[in-house]
Amino acid sequence: MTEVRVRFPPSPTGYLHIGSARTALLNWLWAKKNNGKLVLRIEDTDEERSTQTSIDGIIDGLQWLELDWDEGPYFQTEFADAHRQAAEQLLAAGHAYKCFCTKEELERKREAAMAAKQDEVGYEGTCRDLTPAQVAEKEAQGIPAAIRFKVPKREGKVAYEDKVLGTIERAYSDIEDFVIVRSNGKPLYLLCNVVDDIRDRITHILRGQDHTSNTTRQVLLYEALGAPLPVFAHMPLTLDLQKRKISKRSHGEVVSVQFYREKGVLPWALCNFLALLGWNPGTDQEIFSREELIAAFTLERIGKVNSVFNYQKDDPKFFTDPKLISINEQYLRTMPIEELAALVKQDFIKQGLWDDAYEGEKRAWFLETLNLIRDRFHTVCDFATLGRAYFAEDYAIEEAPLKKNILKYSELKTWLPMLAERFAALPEFTKESTEEASRALATELDIKPGVLINAMRTVLTGQLAGPGMFDVLLALSKDRVIARMRNIEHLYENQ
Repeated sequence: MTEVRVRFPPSPTGYLHIGSARTALLNWLWAKKNNGKLVLRIEDTDEERSTQTSIDGIIDGLQWLELDWDEGPYFQTEFADAHRQAAEQLLAAGHAYKCFCTKEELERKREAAMAAKQDEVGYEGTCRDLTPAQVAEKEAQGIPAAIRFKVPKREGKVAYEDKVLGTIERAYSDIEDFVIVRSNGKPLYLLCNVVDDIRDRITHILRGQDHTSNTTRQVLLYEALGAPLPVFAHMPLTLDLQKRKISKRSHGEVVSVQFYREKGVLPWALCNFLALLGWNPGTDQEIFSREELIAAFTLERIGKVNSVFNYQKDDPKFFTDPKLISINEQYLRTMPIEELAALVKQDFIKQGLWDDAYEGEKRAWFLETLNLIRDRFHTVCDFATLGRAYFAEDYAIEEAPLKKNILKYSELKTWLPMLAERFAALPEFTKESTEEASRALATELDIKPGVLINAMRTVLTGQLAGPGMFDVLLALSKDRVIARMRNIEHLYENQ
């Protein structure tokens, strides 16, 4: 049986886009599913826009997502001689010809055709039938020549079977003779891509539907070069709510993999989300381990309809698609606590919050606290922001709970310090004893217990909601709780 071989061929002209990451993921899944090989090929022929920074970013992004490849990275520019040799082979076999038309001549003809409202405004084959003598004459004059593929002039259609879209057909008459080598001698993507895929023995090509216009022309190249066709599977595009293709120009950094890494999204949570953009398992399952997704993935379950990236710029509640946030939350809640601790450590080090005691005498407390607070957090970064009060004294108090739970009751300037003294006098600082003391004081003051409990939450954590209040007291420890509750007058200074 032929070994399954797929490839991920990014152009290093920018960051790793989440659309490109999805392409890499689905190719990776297909390789893993079939015990095949994934080839990483950097298509760096756009010398003006390709940068080493982009190359490093692509490789780093794939490594962070843990999408390992089996061969490469190969660089397309390293095979320029093979691309030119293929063009010469096509010329010699009569499948291509030299075109001496200048860019200016072609533009004038195109404008004239449009002005005359002609149905076809493509290349009209001016140089297609030049004799060898005519070609030699033009070359002797030093006229630069591009190389065009000679599309067969015959009735019928070029066709191929697509695993997603079904049979794709295009009439020969609708395909103009396309350029495969520029007049400066540089081969174009259409040719390079095919030559590289033949060399790398690629059996399956999984890519976006925006490539379908290229594929029929590339099918002609495969045939002319005498190579078997790979299996094509063109995936749906990912659009925003306005039906626009997601891009940095329209959406900013939210479409880059690095954005999610910096936001504290877990790498496999992002992969899990990306897999569901255009593919579905045929069930209601949304959370997949790596092994489960590999087992469930099939080309037949890739959808034909464009997927929707549910992102609204400047949304105060969601910084990205809510489904991704939900998936990430579920991973945060269920992953082994030691794995979560390692991720939080990395972020704490960056934020200046890390204490080496969290791997020493405070290890048990650190793990217990992470486990206590993780259920309400969306990303790893939330532990250093929303959860900062558990690990530092310089935490912020959110405006909503401050107004609702503190500033509404000026008496709390007296009540909370009173409760702090009750806590200080407790022989044992437990959930039961602190709750009993809180409710007893509320009865004495003839107020609802919630007034004291909500005020405590706001003062102690800065948040409107969180874990059970008396669990929070134990996590913070008796001394910190008392110190914070005694010192609240500054919260009323601007009133």
